[in-house]
Amino acid sequence: MDFALIMFVLLLVTGCLWLLDRLLLQPKREVSAKEPWWVEYSKSFFPVILAVFLLRSFLVEPFKIPSGSMIPTLQVGDFIVVNKFAYGIRLPIIGTKLYAINSPARGDVMVFHYPENPSLDYIKRVVGLPGDRILYRNKVVFVNEIPQEQQPDGDYNYIESTLNFVHAERRKESLTGRTHSILMNPEAPSIHLSSVAEFPHQESCRYNDSELRCTVPAGHYFMLGDNRDNSRDSRYWGFVPDKMIVGKAFMVWMNFNDLKRIGLSIN
Repeated sequence: MDFALIMFVLLLVTGCLWLLDRLLLQPKREVSAKEPWWVEYSKSFFPVILAVFLLRSFLVEPFKIPSGSMIPTLQVGDFIVVNKFAYGIRLPIIGTKLYAINSPARGDVMVFHYPENPSLDYIKRVVGLPGDRILYRNKVVFVNEIPQEQQPDGDYNYIESTLNFVHAERRKESLTGRTHSILMNPEAPSIHLSSVAEFPHQESCRYNDSELRCTVPAGHYFMLGDNRDNSRDSRYWGFVPDKMIVGKAFMVWMNFNDLKRIGLSIN
């Protein structure tokens, strides 16, 4: 069950019990009588739950990175902080935008509800904005026919959760001037056609063995993982609609396996 929904239900229950006692039961209770246990607990927990609910809904929310699809930018086990109001103020749970502040920018690391299963949250990098023409050919991203520059940056080795050793090439990629690190496996294909699912607006994309071309629909975004050959992203499940955006990731606040990562900015 969605954590925000759980918090909302607890907020309603404790608030209603507290209000019920204040308006109906307390006036009938003797001054020396002890409050029922459920009233005492409701009065204690309601303000705490309210504060946490408002904080997570409108300001910041923590997330844990469960997979290696964003290596080297994010490591498995990173606990990150997400800015919930970077792209606008939204109603909790249903996600309806009340007030627009900024729009996602190309190169942002963004958390969103996974289109194939909205109960899950995913994190990827924004590559395509509404209206962009995206071409992914030979491991290079083209935005509106302009290739996004890549520079070799040495080798990168890591061990997957399955204990498999992975050797990859590290590159510096520039998305319209914003530079970040990505990983490539030179032996892997640009896209695994057998893994492409059916998705809304699929008619906006064309696939073949060596490349993918997509025109990003209005109100949608095209996302890629930084670990390009070990990421299930928009190449396979399509576009992220604006209504599914959670927020912008901006900092690593904890990693129990590597304390040196605490406080790192997410670029």
